[in-house]
Amino acid sequence: MTQPMTACRTKGLSVAYRTEPVLRNVDLEVPTGVVMGIVGPNGAGKSTLIKAMLGLVRPLTGRAEFFDRPLARVRRRVGYMPQSTSVDWDFPTTVLDVVTMGTYGRLGWLRRPGHDERDQARAALEQTGIADLADRQIGELSGGQRQRTFLARALVQAPDLFFMDEPFQGIDARSQQAIVAVLHTLRAQGRTVVLVHHDLATVRDHCDHVTLLNGRVVASGPAEESFTRENVRTAYEVTGANDHFDQLIR
Repeated sequence: MTQPMTACRTKGLSVAYRTEPVLRNVDLEVPTGVVMGIVGPNGAGKSTLIKAMLGLVRPLTGRAEFFDRPLARVRRRVGYMPQSTSVDWDFPTTVLDVVTMGTYGRLGWLRRPGHDERDQARAALEQTGIADLADRQIGELSGGQRQRTFLARALVQAPDLFFMDEPFQGIDARSQQAIVAVLHTLRAQGRTVVLVHHDLATVRDHCDHVTLLNGRVVASGPAEESFTRENVRTAYEVTGANDHFDQLIR
């Protein structure tokens, strides 16, 4: 049986903030064509893992590879959707302008976006269900609309591998449904999504692969193998009877 290709992997990745270790020797492998959820308690290093892989945080040890190559060799094949809290939403620009920024990597510094790029941005807005917001100032958006704007910007890059940091945080049900629909489409196209997720009750709904993280990898693989009650309890350091916690894990 042919083994699936690897979209990304880390080897011995360790990160510390000042003297506080956050990640310790993380070995992770994500096959192509899956939605991989990075799940763990607050402070587990979930967002840090993504940022270290993408070179936004400097690791102490280890490295990350994408399609068996360093990021610099395949940067255009990798997209990133950061947390909405990391953006200055008071900056005077429109939703369409923000999404069009996703085409800059293909254009290079000497070319400006034209009609083709604007059409691509509008198509991405249509896919995320916010085409009617194209001319809206970003400061006027709700939390869910902001997330969908970020997702549209990532989509217009047309990467093979998407990293999403807490895409469902603080959003309404309609936006959640729109994002889930996009995730299913990407997976059906054979693309790969790695997302940080915090809601244990919906992990299986959104992700077919799961990595449980708490400073180290507790378990990683297909959801039916990795996202077990025992593994989740270990990752969240839950001991003894806890019916409420156990009910979150289906």
